[in-house]
Amino acid sequence: MTAQIETLALLPGEEYIELYKILKVQAMIGGGGEAKFVISEGKVTVDGEVETRKRKKVRAGEVVSFNGETVQIVAAS
Repeated sequence: MTAQIETLALLPGEEYIELYKILKVQAMIGGGGEAKFVISEGKVTVDGEVETRKRKKVRAGEVVSFNGETVQIVAAS
């Protein structure tokens, strides 16, 4: 079984979105504080690598995974 990959489009003019905001916007977590905690605990990956920087700039093409959920960032259309 293949995991479902969601997509999150950047807003027009945005070059990136901060990692903790992705977890919040995609409802992968309850809130910003909880998102920052799970990131600092090493429970979130970006392109398969553990990422502990809460404000990491995630850009189009990168893939974020947490708790069995995956989201790919895409450029604004």
